[in-house]
Amino acid sequence: MTLRLPQQRWHIADRQPDITQSLVEAMGLNPLVAQVLVNRNIRTPEQAKIYIQPESQRLPAPLVEFEDLALSVELLQEAIAEETLIAICGDYDADGMTSTALLLRALGHVGAKVTYAIPSRMKDGYGINERIVTELAEEGVGLILTVDNGISAYEPINLARDLGLDVIITDHHDLPDQLPPANAILNPKLLPTMSPYAGLAGVGVAYVLAVSLAQAVDKLEGLTSQILELFTLGTIADLAPLTGVNRRWLKRGLKLLPQSELAGVQALMQIAGVDDQKKQLKPDDIGFRLGPRINAVGRIDDPQKVIELLTTDEPGLALERAMQCEQINKQRQEMCTQIEAEAIALVEETPIDYQGQRVLVVCKEEWHHGVIGIVASRLVERYGVPVFICTAEEDGKIRGSARGIEEFNVFEALNYCQDLLGKFGGHKAAGGFSLARDNLAAFTEKLSEFAHQLLKPEHLKPLVKIDGAVNFTDLTPEFYQQIDQLHPWGIGNPEPIFWTKNVQVLEQRTIGKNHLKFSLGQTIAGQTFTIKAIAWQWGDYLPLPPTLDIAYKLKENRWNGEVNLELELVGARPRETPRPAVPDREMSPQAQPQHSEKTFLFNDRTYFCTLADQGLTLRIRNDQGKLLAIKKGQRQGKLGEQTVDVTQPPFFQMIKTAIATLEQAN
Repeated sequence: MTLRLPQQRWHIADRQPDITQSLVEAMGLNPLVAQVLVNRNIRTPEQAKIYIQPESQRLPAPLVEFEDLALSVELLQEAIAEETLIAICGDYDADGMTSTALLLRALGHVGAKVTYAIPSRMKDGYGINERIVTELAEEGVGLILTVDNGISAYEPINLARDLGLDVIITDHHDLPDQLPPANAILNPKLLPTMSPYAGLAGVGVAYVLAVSLAQAVDKLEGLTSQILELFTLGTIADLAPLTGVNRRWLKRGLKLLPQSELAGVQALMQIAGVDDQKKQLKPDDIGFRLGPRINAVGRIDDPQKVIELLTTDEPGLALERAMQCEQINKQRQEMCTQIEAEAIALVEETPIDYQGQRVLVVCKEEWHHGVIGIVASRLVERYGVPVFICTAEEDGKIRGSARGIEEFNVFEALNYCQDLLGKFGGHKAAGGFSLARDNLAAFTEKLSEFAHQLLKPEHLKPLVKIDGAVNFTDLTPEFYQQIDQLHPWGIGNPEPIFWTKNVQVLEQRTIGKNHLKFSLGQTIAGQTFTIKAIAWQWGDYLPLPPTLDIAYKLKENRWNGEVNLELELVGARPRETPRPAVPDREMSPQAQPQHSEKTFLFNDRTYFCTLADQGLTLRIRNDQGKLLAIKKGQRQGKLGEQTVDVTQPPFFQMIKTAIATLEQAN
């Protein structure tokens, strides 16, 4: 039997012992935990203190950072005083729906007359449009307040101003060349990139506005906790970067959620099976349990259900809406499973040469465009290439969703193909687009052309970023507690991944639909240390080899009153078996080194180094025989047949280590 492992590429972070040691001494951290901080560009004790205790940072006032915030508050105060009807125009994703609910609660709390509108995913597409503006004007609305959209809606905003409406835009998406003619614009993209507010999602901008307004009218009491809970839900569900004020406010919000003041959140946690006895929730509780149940409604149903869920104070209505969210999410899961299976069949039965094209494009009629983005992410995980997944609509148009990989920019790819597209938008990691059916073949060809400019064959495997090597003996409760205090994990602050080599698979079995459960062992000085592990969606790899290297996240498993550490595997590869240097008598005359070969460790791998050509050429080879050759004084070297810049990581540090090894030997 041929044993299979996930096809991956591992990037193991370089160790930086000097910086790590300074954090260990100043903060009392475990060296491995200090290495995790350094890998996230936390390099000084001052930065480490703010990272671990974000409340210790002195923040600039939002009224100072956001140029139009004072004007926005003034416009809202005038509308409230004059009993002008205010309309919130939201969006159908989790960020847009939580933003809408947050401002409905906040404006209601301060006595405003308020209504809302959310565009239809199926009929309208993203954001405010001229139809919505016209209807709101006819209903007597005097002020439109956009949330999570509006920054690119020049024509609809211009129409609103022509009709005599005031407009406040709150958004977080990229700025267009021409800003719309709103009375006020609140967008963190207008701030300096170093601002602690720069990473706010739409719900974060709504939160800043709500708090500022409530403070201005002296009605903050009784509001903060409610809207902080909604900020927490929306920020994590929208995959906003968990840095700056997001990190600070989320730490507060995650502690509030287990004893939520909101009937809808209580009902959603009950339906989703989230433990309300926890001291605080973790992002995974939202990202994998609460968030999908909110997002599913916006994807395939009516967002009004979520708005009612998050704004009602009636437990009965909250439970009814939470049960509807649960049912819709199950429907969404079934859709995703079916579309994923059909997409895989298309790829493998056609077959589609995604390795040769360096991008995967799949299209089929009747796929629901509200969920194909989720499937695109799964296909990226499976195949390791950028994925563009499309569905044909009844009007002859094709609508699609895209997800990228580390070295690929989705928005730039769509921009490269703009002559073939209708609408498109997005950012580096994801995007959406539409095009005429007749343009699909040309679109696929042009995407491949773009991908070939950026991607090399070695990029076409899923990337696992690893923080450092540990032994099972390092995995203590004390170590876990130090790791756990670095929460919340998410975009911009990824959960640490460690690796251990030469691990023995003692037991392995399938659980659930397609998951694997393990008992693993590592032998150190003749003694075997064991730990339990799980690997999600790894059923296809059963059985794993008896010995291998593993990459994993460290988890705490609570069951029947017991608390144990276990591993969540995210990667595996054949075990490293360092090969000794080839004896001189077996080498060809051309390969004979002029100095004896020395061994050194770099990034937990064994390398061999020597000087050749009368000391003018440094040669470094790994345990698999791959050779790096660098001539003295040159910025470029040869890695096999490939020319590489040796002043860049990881070569520069590797070369310094090799030279130090040779100097010590002399």
